[in-house]
Amino acid sequence: MRISRNAAGTLFVAGALTLTLTALVYPSMLGVQTVSSAPSRVIANTSWGPLTDADRDFVVKVRAAGLWEFPSGELAVKKGTIPAVRTAGQHLINGHSNLDDTCRKVATQLGITLPNQPSPQQQGFVATLTSDQGKQFDQDLANILRVTHGQIFPVIANIRATTKNTLVRQLADQANDTVLDHITVMEQTGLVNFDSVLFQETTPPKLPKSSMTPPAPAPGEPTVILSPPPGFTPPPSTTPSPAPTTG
Repeated sequence: MRISRNAAGTLFVAGALTLTLTALVYPSMLGVQTVSSAPSRVIANTSWGPLTDADRDFVVKVRAAGLWEFPSGELAVKKGTIPAVRTAGQHLINGHSNLDDTCRKVATQLGITLPNQPSPQQQGFVATLTSDQGKQFDQDLANILRVTHGQIFPVIANIRATTKNTLVRQLADQANDTVLDHITVMEQTGLVNFDSVLFQETTPPKLPKSSMTPPAPAPGEPTVILSPPPGFTPPPSTTPSPAPTTG
């Protein structure tokens, strides 16, 4: 039995969104190897307030999002068949470039380990958009990016309401503005299917430790600078701050 291209695209979007929900439920696949059963557990006392498991997981998710959405924006600028899709792509590039800059600074100051490659699922999103052509590309981009941004909204709101860490709160504010902007430009393409259904995946893989950026060095230790993943434009370098004192 043959499946029409539109039907195939719809099936892909449903599968892609499944993996996105997985990423939100299982932060282990984004670089956090141990998921705490108590998100409010304080893992470090810093100059900016206590840092909890939930705070750390949020910073990791912000970084991981930019690692695949930035190149998706580049693809949209290059491959979009209508101006609205190309405009949306430029918003992805600008928004995640600025957000990633802030995220990496915050992670350095708080001693948080970040992934420097997108998860296998997120790489799959980019691979699909890379292979898409014409209007199928436009449709997949608008739907995948609209729902992935929509799913992170509750996470941002929860962190903004509960964190006692000033840096995490500032990152949440910027992430909220960026996500809202990206949702808006995706909707303005006129291609979003608001009836998409999500299903929860239960067996996510873990991101290998080799694909992770080490935490900030302790005082007196040399600083290790890693190259960014291919296709991702790194923000300007900053001077790392001392690692926080654990409590």
